[in-house]
Amino acid sequence: MSVQTQLLTAQDFYNQNWLASALAHKGYIVAAVNHPGTTTHFRSPQAAAQLWQRPIDLHRAIEAVTTQPEKFGVVTKHQIAVVGHSLGGWTTMEIAGARFDPALFAHDCKLHPQLSSCTIYQKINPQGTPVLKAGLAGDLRDQRVYAVVSLDLGISRGMTDESIAALPVPVLVIAAGAPSVELPAQLESANLATRLPQASSRYVEISDASHFSFLPICKPGAVALLEEDIPGDGIICGDGDNARPPEVIQQQVTSLITEFLTQSANNKVEL
Repeated sequence: MSVQTQLLTAQDFYNQNWLASALAHKGYIVAAVNHPGTTTHFRSPQAAAQLWQRPIDLHRAIEAVTTQPEKFGVVTKHQIAVVGHSLGGWTTMEIAGARFDPALFAHDCKLHPQLSSCTIYQKINPQGTPVLKAGLAGDLRDQRVYAVVSLDLGISRGMTDESIAALPVPVLVIAAGAPSVELPAQLESANLATRLPQASSRYVEISDASHFSFLPICKPGAVALLEEDIPGDGIICGDGDNARPPEVIQQQVTSLITEFLTQSANNKVEL
């Protein structure tokens, strides 16, 4: 790479360790972030409700890495990208400049109550107090971020059209194309893509990927172990019907991301 780019993954870092490793091998400085309250080993309703703290976690990670070059390497100024899956995709959009409207999302969930975005949002209740609601609706952009990537994101329908249309950085939206009632591409990722500036955004739908194709590949016997622990959790090992091998899907995702980030960095240098 001609420039040293820092890349952050927004979500439980165990969930995206495959991607972090793949990108680090391509020369990126990768920081994988855990968000308190919603990880496997730390669940706290009080922490989870502070949804607006997720972009702030990324602010802190950016600051930590960029101010300690002797520990992490030298990051070229304003060459910082963020990638996030699921709720982490929401985080990437917020740090890029999207603004969330709790009232808009509450209304939309009355129209689409089947969406997992709505059930999860209602469960963590991030708009439960005036303080939480104000934080959620705030400006959470970090101007050091030059590009973002969302992987089958959720809760995007609460982002305002105005802020999405005016997003100042390039966006790659990757969606899982396998049919899903709870997280259909057409109501989440594809809907977001139609509202983004067309000149600086790209939408890719991977037809044989499920929402869980963006997680680490399951080991042999994992489904049985997951089902024994929590019935129904074996679904996280599944891709779409007649899907390619999961490692092939992940290779495609990695290639899409690196091509997009390289092009975005080159365009920024030319400007």
